[in-house]
Amino acid sequence: MQYWQVLWHHDFPDEPVVLFSEIDDRGYETRKVERFRDGRLGWADETVAAGGTMLGEVPVGSIVDVDAQAEFTAVVIPEARFDAAWRRARG
Repeated sequence: MQYWQVLWHHDFPDEPVVLFSEIDDRGYETRKVERFRDGRLGWADETVAAGGTMLGEVPVGSIVDVDAQAEFTAVVIPEARFDAAWRRARG
């Protein structure tokens, strides 16, 4: 598993600004947390979703490729950091 934090630089008021993703060995998201500008949190796993958050349906690709896009800043984070975001989102 890999754990990513992606900052999404945009001005869309209803879209998340931070995405935390757990990525399996095939490149698919297995869990995700989204933080919105107003502080709301959405989350999704392979069976349940909340707050409008959904897992991607295709592999995410390389973090290098994601980070190379001007609208994103993407980094690999420790599992513990992802788990902390997951616990906050799940309440």
